[in-house]
Amino acid sequence: MVRNKKKELLIVDDVEVNRVILREIFQEDYTVLEAQNGLEALVLIDVHGENLAAVLLDIVMPVMDGFGVLEALQERDFMQKVPVFFITSECSEEATLRGFELGVMDVIERPIVPHIVKKRIESIIELCMMRNQLNDQVSLQEEKLDEKTKEIQALNNAMISALATAIEFRDCESGEHVKRIHDLTLFFLKRTTFGKGLCANEIEKIATASIMHDVGKIAIPDYILNKPGRLTAEEFEIMKTHTVRGCDLLDQIPTIHHNSVYRYAYDICRHHHERWDGKGYPDGLKGDEISPWSQIVALADVYDALTSKRIYKPAYSHEKAIEMITKGECGTFNPILIQEFLTFSEEIKGLVYPKRGGCRDGGSKKNKAANGRCESV
Repeated sequence: MVRNKKKELLIVDDVEVNRVILREIFQEDYTVLEAQNGLEALVLIDVHGENLAAVLLDIVMPVMDGFGVLEALQERDFMQKVPVFFITSECSEEATLRGFELGVMDVIERPIVPHIVKKRIESIIELCMMRNQLNDQVSLQEEKLDEKTKEIQALNNAMISALATAIEFRDCESGEHVKRIHDLTLFFLKRTTFGKGLCANEIEKIATASIMHDVGKIAIPDYILNKPGRLTAEEFEIMKTHTVRGCDLLDQIPTIHHNSVYRYAYDICRHHHERWDGKGYPDGLKGDEISPWSQIVALADVYDALTSKRIYKPAYSHEKAIEMITKGECGTFNPILIQEFLTFSEEIKGLVYPKRGGCRDGGSKKNKAANGRCESV
């Protein structure tokens, strides 16, 4: 049977007789290491690290004293795992207070009483070992919890994607539209100034939320949603309600409120048809009253509608779509966003993978004819 390797204990003292006394107390239970000054101690600590059960440290030593060692160990977070003790004749109130402030677990005054010193030190070593084991268990549980949280988030995102894709199928889309909106939103947030100040996690949440932009279309009647010709004024007013109906739908799913994507999804659902000049819907927001992510999804939605085949029109080329957007044929957008769009135009073009035709994703107050629609509804 292989016996467990002894834990190591470091004695740091420039006086040999002091080291001998301490060695005799602990050598039966520990592998005892010795250093004559602080610098030697730090070298040994770097080599043996957390395998040390404890460090017994004198205060007054040449080269580097005990306080210097403590300051170095604080910087390395060493004492979070390994207890350090002062074993010293220098036991003034000031020295004791400074030692505790620097992280020593106990201050033991000479002359040494072997059985008392052994009991005090081993009791604290045992407590520290139990604390470390508990911390390790907590860390392991946190890792497992984090993994479970990620699994739940992935499931939530998959459910969101499935719902959005189902709605796209109802709108005679293949589901690729929401994927492209996701990719375009992600691109704008990562590559342009509109993502400034957002961490990678928030950007991912917004991109996930963007696929819910048209979730309210589930409440729009089929005869309007899939009408191949121009919508009447009354039909168009009904179609416009998909923005607020989407928010109503989100509100009626209480469990989604705890999903961190919710607030972005709600805002994008309601405001992805607002326009920079205030002529959008449903709230007539103007300029920077519209959130950056809703502005981005609005432009991405229009661009994708233009470059996708619809029952009432062919797919326009990337260049034609750019021309129509910049000329204001599809509503007005933030000039800075348009400039960013033009700057990365070729890269955006590369994101537009082959599209399958659909029934309807166009229409606005300014629409001229069924085959002239330029803007998503």
